[in-house]
Amino acid sequence: MTTMTHTVRERAKLLNRVKRIRGQLNGIEKLLETESDCGVVLQTLAATRGALNGLMAEILEDHIRFHVVDPDIEPDSEQSQAAEQLIDLVRSYLK
Repeated sequence: MTTMTHTVRERAKLLNRVKRIRGQLNGIEKLLETESDCGVVLQTLAATRGALNGLMAEILEDHIRFHVVDPDIEPDSEQSQAAEQLIDLVRSYLK
């Protein structure tokens, strides 16, 4: 198992995002327990899905940059450009 050393400096930011997502999920649970309006539940679900997709996109981007592509390659190389295209595609898909 390899360590995600590149996320160490981002750890606090990533953990804060996870905590916000957990709070949103807790909010959904309370909305369902209190039989809240479906529209409110759906809106909260959509916001939570967006937050989770954003977190996934960020971690996938780092994975591509640090594990799929050699981080020491030239920024204008074909491999670097392909990685940037992949990152853009992933971000578009997860929006």
